[in-house]
Amino acid sequence: MNIHSAYIAVGSNIGERLDNCLNGIEIFAKESDATNIKKSLFYQTEPLYVEEQDWFINGVFSIKTKKSPLELFDIGKKIENKLGRNKTSQRYGPRVLDLDILLVDDIIIQTSQLVVPHPRLHERRFVLQPICDIAPNLKHPVLKKSMEELLMSLDDGNKKVYTYQ
Repeated sequence: MNIHSAYIAVGSNIGERLDNCLNGIEIFAKESDATNIKKSLFYQTEPLYVEEQDWFINGVFSIKTKKSPLELFDIGKKIENKLGRNKTSQRYGPRVLDLDILLVDDIIIQTSQLVVPHPRLHERRFVLQPICDIAPNLKHPVLKKSMEELLMSLDDGNKKVYTYQ
């Protein structure tokens, strides 16, 4: 079996936001038999799309795992549900926990269930800022730019992202 490098975004804006993110990472690492776990700083971020909601805590973590991208997707969804995410809730609305697979190696997947690289990765400061903490030179397999280059060229209306203390 191949060992994959996976990058996953984590976020929360309900309850103990930082604890929700940390618990999500811990459970995800355990469920995916992950090694070499690296975590970004955490950021308090202004909501996108649905602006009338509490600000988020967001981060990114990377792992090494033998699990396939689809297995990682399933693990993430189970954890979100276990920690209280409501499947029927508003898209981009409030959530206890959000886990999004951003990248897995240089694999490109486009199915109805999973798209890797994440289709909006390059549009989101709340993802690019933390991924640059742990992998600024990581190349986007479709856009062929580093995470740092994507962050520097981002035009998102300067959405606010603050290091979380």
